[in-house]
Amino acid sequence: MTVVSTDVFSLAGKLAVVTGGASGIGRAIAETFAARGAAVQILDLNGEAAEATAREIVEAGGSAQAHRCDVADRADVARVFKAILREARVDILVNNAGIAHVGSLEGTTEEDMDRLYRVNVKGVYNCMLACIGSMKERGGGVILNMASVAASVGIADRFAYSMTKGAVLAMTYSAAKDYASHNIRVVSVSPARVHTPFVDGFLRDNYPGREQEMFEKLSATQPIGRMGTPQEVADLALYLCSDRAAFATGTDYPIDGGFLKLNT
Repeated sequence: MTVVSTDVFSLAGKLAVVTGGASGIGRAIAETFAARGAAVQILDLNGEAAEATAREIVEAGGSAQAHRCDVADRADVARVFKAILREARVDILVNNAGIAHVGSLEGTTEEDMDRLYRVNVKGVYNCMLACIGSMKERGGGVILNMASVAASVGIADRFAYSMTKGAVLAMTYSAAKDYASHNIRVVSVSPARVHTPFVDGFLRDNYPGREQEMFEKLSATQPIGRMGTPQEVADLALYLCSDRAAFATGTDYPIDGGFLKLNT
């Protein structure tokens, strides 16, 4: 008789690093992975928020540790990963940390371009570089990069942001090719609009008094008629980082309510 696990997406025995894991999509991924048995390492620029998220995971019976980390700072990333790798191997890396910018080409300063590049592109590079050697030595691993539908289609007033997410997509494909022979899978997820605290803050800051109106307008850009939820993205990330997705690498996975294919 063959006994089959009832949890086909179990991450028991695996260590997962989640950048930007203190809020929004990153937090949902950290909580979901911990609930499936992973030991989660939460990296975030907001150290207090990272600590709070880790504490809540532990109180719920999961395993989590928090690290204040600026992913744009290579030395800071190296410091944090050195501490993590001193204690355990990294099985899963989720590069979720990122920042946004609203503006066309003419509405984007050189400072804006540099700031977006440092976090969204160099941050992904820094974290992949910090763990790829360890993954090669232990014979495998999974890297999941957070891209965006903005990497694949033109979106108004997202010049710098689209540039960075296009780079994330290209890095995903390149690393997947280079490390497939080492049993390292590299994939990306491309969400459309997802309702996170960032969205609420953006609407509050840019459309005071019109928050609900603009929320509904942004929601309607997805043919499904609403924004996604962080948990929906986290569930896709769980599948892609689990052993059930062992045949998946070098591929981008849109989760967009029909945004890419159904908009005309």
